[in-house]
Amino acid sequence: MADPIPEDTVSQVPELCCECGQAHPLLDNHLYNFQDEVDDELICHICLQPLLQPMDTPCGHTYCFKCLENFMQEYNFCPMDRKKLSFQQCHKSSLLVRNLLDKLLVLCPFKAECQQTMQRCELEAHLHNRCPGFKKYKSELQRKKNPISKGKEDPPAKGEANTPKDPEVPSGGSSLVAESSGAAVVSLGTAEPGLVNPAFEETEEDLPQRTSLVAETTTIEIHREDPEEELGMRIVGGKDTPLGNIVVQEVLRDSVIAADGRIAPGDHILEVNGVNISSVTHCQAVSFLRHPGPVLHLMVLQEKGFSSKAAQQECSSTAREVIHVTLVKRDRSEPLGIKLIRKTDEAGIFILDLLEGGLAAKNGKLSRNDRVLSINGQDLRQGTPEAAAQIIQTTESRVNFVILRQPGVQLGEPLEDGSTSNSSSSSSNGGSPVHHRRRPDQNHYRRKSNYQKDLPQGYVSHEKTVAIKKEPKESLGITIGGGRDNKNKLPIYVTSVQPIGCLFRDGRIKRGDVLLSINGIDLTHLNYYEAVSALKSNAASHSVTLKALEILSLNSPEASLDIREQGFSWSPLWITWLGLPSYLHFCQDIVLSKGNLESWGFSIVGGFEESKGNQPFFIKTIVPGTPAFRDRKLKCGDEIVAVNGVPAIGMSNSELIPMLKEQRNKVTLTVVSWPGSLV
Repeated sequence: MADPIPEDTVSQVPELCCECGQAHPLLDNHLYNFQDEVDDELICHICLQPLLQPMDTPCGHTYCFKCLENFMQEYNFCPMDRKKLSFQQCHKSSLLVRNLLDKLLVLCPFKAECQQTMQRCELEAHLHNRCPGFKKYKSELQRKKNPISKGKEDPPAKGEANTPKDPEVPSGGSSLVAESSGAAVVSLGTAEPGLVNPAFEETEEDLPQRTSLVAETTTIEIHREDPEEELGMRIVGGKDTPLGNIVVQEVLRDSVIAADGRIAPGDHILEVNGVNISSVTHCQAVSFLRHPGPVLHLMVLQEKGFSSKAAQQECSSTAREVIHVTLVKRDRSEPLGIKLIRKTDEAGIFILDLLEGGLAAKNGKLSRNDRVLSINGQDLRQGTPEAAAQIIQTTESRVNFVILRQPGVQLGEPLEDGSTSNSSSSSSNGGSPVHHRRRPDQNHYRRKSNYQKDLPQGYVSHEKTVAIKKEPKESLGITIGGGRDNKNKLPIYVTSVQPIGCLFRDGRIKRGDVLLSINGIDLTHLNYYEAVSALKSNAASHSVTLKALEILSLNSPEASLDIREQGFSWSPLWITWLGLPSYLHFCQDIVLSKGNLESWGFSIVGGFEESKGNQPFFIKTIVPGTPAFRDRKLKCGDEIVAVNGVPAIGMSNSELIPMLKEQRNKVTLTVVSWPGSLV
């Protein structure tokens, strides 16, 4: 995606690598200025530079990881002795060799401001913490490239300000625990225009208990040691989609956001560094959230569930404190020494006891009666001890707790269903609840879509056939992603077109194209490894015929432009998948069950409108503590294709909502789920 400032402004400051401090293509090796001549035994004979991430071949030669990987994409032999070789046969060099390479002395690349010499492994830390030249460069780059000032000069229209409009603040102060300072509690008694919300429908029996859906707007400050590091969350929505707002779809484990612990799936992002993004396009929101910087200020709207008048009246003014605690395990199997429990009168999980001599007791920051809000970014406000144990057991090292502490609260007795759980339980404990916990992706009924629909307005898909003549040993020169074994059952798509292959020379296949077939072999139903095998075997012939699909978003032309990624992987933005023809969709049936007095727990937007025609139905909100929330399969941004087998295509809000209301205790939603854009 293009940056929101003119290119000529940025071009005055060259883009330097944040690890080596020198300019080089993102996919190439880092560059270093070595103080002394390096021994020939430590030189890669492909790039003729000292080895980086050294890899050993079975025939006894050593090359840089990237050099060897790129070479093996085109050839099947060792560069030195030409013996037959595959990349899978190679392995990391010994720790001794890697340490020798890391200790090679290098000069700081900012010679004018800094003349220091250090070991190669110390250069990155030197640049970010001590180098005056790199600090000066970053300041200059920030000044030239900062899109925030531009955003402030051209703010969104006043009528498109923060959602929801005209928030009503209940009397008596906060009706829920304020989980960060300055949180504003608002009541969402009325939906925004066009919002269809079966989750919030109330029967006469509900009214005494549930008076409103309560949400908080909270300002969260995120700190990054590496300003370039990705936040680690996936987002959906934007003003160019029926969702309108920018919504968090997923928080990635062990990410910056997960470590902070305050942002959860379903949160609406309203502002980034003071700039209102509640009324910007999806691509613009991605650009703001991917902008590097050591500190990020986010204003988010977080829904807390239904509240009652009685609960609002009884809410005490006792001071409550949100505390972040990190415990570091020496290995995955090390126990934390925590006993967790559920209370009989309140949702969530609480610390019952800390085992003497355990990791948590030695750390000293957790206490009995603390309520666990999240672990490693996984929202546990409505969670169970079993869910917490699963997260802790699968964590390799750092376990990040966000807990709520209220002095003087006494725990109730544990429930009789064995809900007391040792969070560090393993198979040796016997009867661990973790082993009986259903895997999140298990038993999803997935199939190719039988529900045909036209592309949404603003999208065009173009199918193209590319026939090329090539040398037998010439590589296609593409890398791919997706596959039907992917979590989201994606089709195979092109992640890069390398300058070494015949497809780059031809120029018709582009990054982001969906591959349909090669030499008549259907690729649309294959998993990733099957697709790689099919492409490689057919690339050996003299002629190759590829069928591919190019998706164009007319409303967001910047979606097709390059967006600088953190790291080396690339994937299409969420908004791109919305233009995929329905015959390439893979559907999933999600069955929800509820009690007579419960709501389903989700809100939807979209459907047929006279002014906009047919639009998909999307899940916009999933309310904590409801059947949709507890089921854990439905995600914000999922597209509803059918309800109980009845296609939703062509329906309006007023037609789909009665169908959902009629289902008293059970409903089957057929959905398509696309991965949100990574920021």
